[in-house]
Amino acid sequence: MADTLKTPPENDRFSTGGMKAHFILVIIFIIYVSDYTDRYVVSSLATYIKDDWKITDFEIGALMTVVLFTITAFSIPASILVDRWSRRKMISIMVAFWSLATLACAFADSFWQLFIARAFIGIGEAGYAPAGTAMLAAAYPEESRGRAMGIWNIAIPLGMGLGMIGGGLIARYYHWQDAFGLVAVPGFFLAIIAWFMPDYKSVKVETPESAIRHGSNFVENYRSLFRIPSLSLTYLGFAMNVSCTTAIAWWLPTYFERIGLVEKGAGGSLATPILALVLVGAPLGGFITDHVRKRWISARLWIPALSSAIAGLLLLASCLNIYTPYQLPLLALYGIFITMFIAPAVSATQDLVHPALRALSYALCVIVQHILGDVWSPIVVGSLSDRFGLPVAMNFIALYCLLAALFFYIGSKFYKRDLSRVEKVDLLEERKID
Repeated sequence: MADTLKTPPENDRFSTGGMKAHFILVIIFIIYVSDYTDRYVVSSLATYIKDDWKITDFEIGALMTVVLFTITAFSIPASILVDRWSRRKMISIMVAFWSLATLACAFADSFWQLFIARAFIGIGEAGYAPAGTAMLAAAYPEESRGRAMGIWNIAIPLGMGLGMIGGGLIARYYHWQDAFGLVAVPGFFLAIIAWFMPDYKSVKVETPESAIRHGSNFVENYRSLFRIPSLSLTYLGFAMNVSCTTAIAWWLPTYFERIGLVEKGAGGSLATPILALVLVGAPLGGFITDHVRKRWISARLWIPALSSAIAGLLLLASCLNIYTPYQLPLLALYGIFITMFIAPAVSATQDLVHPALRALSYALCVIVQHILGDVWSPIVVGSLSDRFGLPVAMNFIALYCLLAALFFYIGSKFYKRDLSRVEKVDLLEERKID
């Protein structure tokens, strides 16, 4: 691990922007698509799995919950390796691991075998979002970071859509287990490409006397991040919104099938266009925030507060307009507003910390969002569905968005002060010899 240099020679610096940054963005974008395709392909297969194995909605929800649980459990050790060892190497290893676990799902003969294989997918995916976030934060300057993060997060709905539509089509014409094998294959090629990406030398914190005190060991670093009010509140706002989007993404295909809008196996085809509106919402949130932030720096958290509140109201309205012509348009608007928080909130997790702690910062965001919400949201909705029916259960999801708006709004009050305390350092180019 290399020491931080304040004024390195120009040729040794890890430059921001330009073609190298765009190359990094393209590669980690495609890998992110693979991540979410492997994670969500099972949601389009839920009806087939339930019919074949006679399992409950609670157990169907558990197939997503176990992925989120293992992501939570392994995010910290993975992020430590990302920050202290290598981002590109960790990304390469992780994508190969989760692809192998997805392939194993194709050979599951029971619910518990599939459940265990899904757990290993979560282990592989645990450090990817922190690693990719840290790489983008280094590759793009602060003033354009929101746009880069917004573009990167477009991969999420694309991956979901590929999983949902592709999985459903394969299940209808072949067998639902074949879908796991086919979506796993690209990951092995992406793992090889990732090994050769540009990267920066790992750095360490040099000034423990800075306004926000960073320690040299994990426990001190961990505590230092939670002592930043705007960062902690960003984690909580993120957690509530991701709880909402996870529950919607998991149950919306089944919901459309159960209320009779589409036939069995086709729910993903109707849900995907709604989820794909992150193609509009994520970059829109990034562009708006980067523009407004030039005059109002706290926009990094104020924009997520506003968009989250609007999304919650739209989702509630759509659930109350079941079987009316207004439901799908309301869901479409929800799909735009619910994703506008992503780019500014992710950027905030990087703005507010020392570069040596960026992967750890986003890993803690992942842990908070899973522990406090989306680990449980699929099975909470599944349990409510078993008792009251899925149309009724869907109404409760909007509450997550409204809580997110509250946390982001409070966090915006501390953002400017916390940002002024962050130490600025130069990053060095990693010279690959392997």
